[in-house]
Amino acid sequence: MDFESANPSVVKSIKQRDLLNTWLRLFARERLLPRIEEYQPTRIEEEFPDLVYYTVDPSGWPPRLTIQSDGTRMASAYGHTGKGRLLDEYLGPRLVPIVMPVYYECIARRLPVYTISNIDDSYGRIVAYERLLLPFSVADKVTHVIASLKTICEDGGFEIRNLMRGNDTLPTTRLRTVIDRDLFHRAPGRIPAGDVIEFG
Repeated sequence: MDFESANPSVVKSIKQRDLLNTWLRLFARERLLPRIEEYQPTRIEEEFPDLVYYTVDPSGWPPRLTIQSDGTRMASAYGHTGKGRLLDEYLGPRLVPIVMPVYYECIARRLPVYTISNIDDSYGRIVAYERLLLPFSVADKVTHVIASLKTICEDGGFEIRNLMRGNDTLPTTRLRTVIDRDLFHRAPGRIPAGDVIEFG
């Protein structure tokens, strides 16, 4: 599975960009993955319906991810809650080959991963499914991943219930990226135009 190289501007959602900027600010201190307890974006409680927290067992490959929280929209999209379950078992055999490599890439590269897929709802409306994965570490191993999952339909309303399982059509990937460029956080209004800050 191929992933394009991207910088943070690839992320479309303003709220997902805020989540990414908080991660970048922590990462930029020493070019090390942040610890999950350090990650406290402003007004994160507003994002809880779209967030899923995972713990990662890095003892083997592929790593095993366990769902620790289940955003209400994810539970609706997949038809049921997954808290406490292994992600690959929760997804099922049809979705594992499409979804799990995205998480494995995030863990292997130790970098944010951003994807966009299209999927039809139960009425045939095309829904864009935007996924941002952020890795966190303890003792140099990825131990947690936070996923921000956004669903957007250009036609307006759509049916989120069973979105990921409700029909025979599998998600179609539109964009698959690793955010590996311009890994710094620029505070608005603090850096004069033309100045560039880079690390490494």
